[in-house]
Order: sequence, then structure tokens, then C-alpha cells
Amino acid sequence: MIDYPTAYQQATGQPAPPAATNLTPLFAAIAANQKLPPRGQQSVDAGFTAHTLSDPRENPAVYRYYQWVLTNCLTAHPVRELTAQLVGTAFVSANVFQTNLPQPVTLNPWQVAAMATIPLMAPKAVILENNGVFVWLHHRHPAWPLIDQAGNNFNAAYCQLLPQLVARGLTVTYLGDLDSPGIQIADRVQSLLPQVAAKDLFSLQSPQQVVEWLTLYGEGRVDARRTRQVTVQTPLLREELLAIHTLGNFVEQEQLIAAYEVKIERWLNE
Repeated sequence: MIDYPTAYQQATGQPAPPAATNLTPLFAAIAANQKLPPRGQQSVDAGFTAHTLSDPRENPAVYRYYQWVLTNCLTAHPVRELTAQLVGTAFVSANVFQTNLPQPVTLNPWQVAAMATIPLMAPKAVILENNGVFVWLHHRHPAWPLIDQAGNNFNAAYCQLLPQLVARGLTVTYLGDLDSPGIQIADRVQSLLPQVAAKDLFSLQSPQQVVEWLTLYGEGRVDARRTRQVTVQTPLLREELLAIHTLGNFVEQEQLIAAYEVKIERWLNE
């Protein structure tokens, strides 16, 4: 196996970043042509924040090292990763509408009105904030009913279809990033669904659960921009935001896949 940190230093004259070895298993998987999860999941699995391998501003030294290895050592091995590029004008869901189309299903604004008469496949569905988490959980559990929130992308199709589905009797619960922007997104989802009690919409992400996850997974994840006090309208979410701000750390969804799998499975079967 190539010693990537040494190769990087010899070629660039710069030492590899301190956490460079965290990426060695990922590079081995790429060299073996393995199918990989979305980029954000790869990043978190390697011990970084979700945007480290896709945003050069997040951790410039690690990003440069990652890109150098791909460009100079792994050119014969294209990265085989699931894409998380689902943001746009569409409503993306899996196993919610009865259809013969392959899952997940992407609906554009022109299809929204017609979906009111399409039967539903399941009585419940989980809304997931992040595209990559939606993609990865659907890959791992292809029969689960899931809805992609697509981060802060509250497009017209989503804003029409989600309340429509709930009005038709679909029970939903929500899971998102445990940071200030994530709580703001959750607050906006609640505003779209005023008929759903916050304790139900956030039953898998209750204030008590948030504190537990922050304690277990938040150590070392410090960024004042992501733990600042922001304005939210939902009292339950204010409580969660206070915990994030007080503890001074955050947790990304990609860190919680194993915990999600247990909680979602249980919730769907209740």
C-alpha cells in the first residue's frame, strides 16, 4: 500500500495534515473500487465534519491533501460514491407514494396537484434534513418510507406536498443536524406543519435525546457559528438550542447513522 502522507510530503514539500492517516482506510476503499456512501458520510466516518472533503474552506489542509491523493495516486480508480445532489425544485421521497417507478421518487412542481389522488404506501415516514443521510439510509434500508428535506431548500413542491401528505393522514417525524442552523431548519418544518405537535414531530430527536447525543458525539466539535443562539419559535426547539449553545458543541446527522437505524426501525414498527 502507498504511504500517502509520505508521498504527499515528498511531492509538495509540505507535511501532510496531522489527521491525514484518518483518510487511509477511505483511500484503500477507493483503490479497491468499493461503493462508497455520500461524501459527507465518508468525511464523518473519517473523523471530520461533513463538509471537510467537499468544501475547501472547512479544513483547507485536509481538503488539499485529499484532493492531491485522488489526483496523483488514485487516478486509475474513479471514486464510486452515492451522490447526494438532490437539491433543486423537487420533492424527493422513498416508499411514500404507491408507484411502479423505481425508488426514490422525485416530483417537480407540475406534479404536485396530481399527487393528491395517488395512494400512499405507508402510514408513517421519516423526514431527514440532509440529502446524504437520506441517500445512505435509503441505500441501507430500501423499504423504509423516507422524505428528503434537502437542508434549507424549502422549495415550492416540498412546501405544498408535505402539508398535503400530513393532511391525508401520513404520520411524520423529523431528524436533523444538532447545530444552530439545523435547529432553525427544524423550526421551519414545524411551521409548515402546525397541526403536528412538536413532541410528535421531534419524538426521535427529543430534548433529552439531543443532550445525550451531544454528550456522546459532540466532544471536540466546537464552532461558535454552529452553536450560537438564534431565533426559533418552537419552545421544544428552543430547549434543544439552549443545550447546544450551553454545551458549546454540535453533532451532525452523519455521526448518528447507527443510532438512527435503531430508533427509526422501532418507530416504524410502533
